[in-house]
Amino acid sequence: MAMAGLFWIAGGDVYVGAKPSGPAPGVRLAPEGVVALGDGQSGLFPWEDVRALTVADVPVRSLVRKARAVKDVALETVLNLALPNGPGFVDKAPPLMTVHVETTAGARELSAFVAAAAGYPPAEIELSRTLLSRLTEGGATMATTLAAMSDWGRSWEGRSPRGPEREALLRKWAG
Repeated sequence: MAMAGLFWIAGGDVYVGAKPSGPAPGVRLAPEGVVALGDGQSGLFPWEDVRALTVADVPVRSLVRKARAVKDVALETVLNLALPNGPGFVDKAPPLMTVHVETTAGARELSAFVAAAAGYPPAEIELSRTLLSRLTEGGATMATTLAAMSDWGRSWEGRSPRGPEREALLRKWAG
């Protein structure tokens, strides 16, 4: 698993935002189309029907967000050490992004959890939006771009790459 921009790439699967589990909402970009996952939004939007793919409500990385993320991790660690059975409350879910899918049949808004606790760097947000737009340019472009992202995900080992590497990957994939 690794992240590049707004994309979570696990094995050969490409997600916008975090990879969902169970009934959690998510959006997967598959060779056959945009796949809506989770309770209340399951479905497939074939690429030949997708006219536009955009994302909104993306948290921008800032010093305040980074500090808040560090504080949350520290607090959780202290509570888990002090209370062996856990703090007795359920952690709040991460924020949601909105993925807009415009098809020949109309528009649909899908939700996906944010994968970056401190938000996303502005450059990666813009490059990710460019890449999402590129995926709607036609079958050959979509197939080549998704294949490159999936191949990278299958071959990548370890943690997510650093900022400059992520930006370079996004630029390469966006063509």
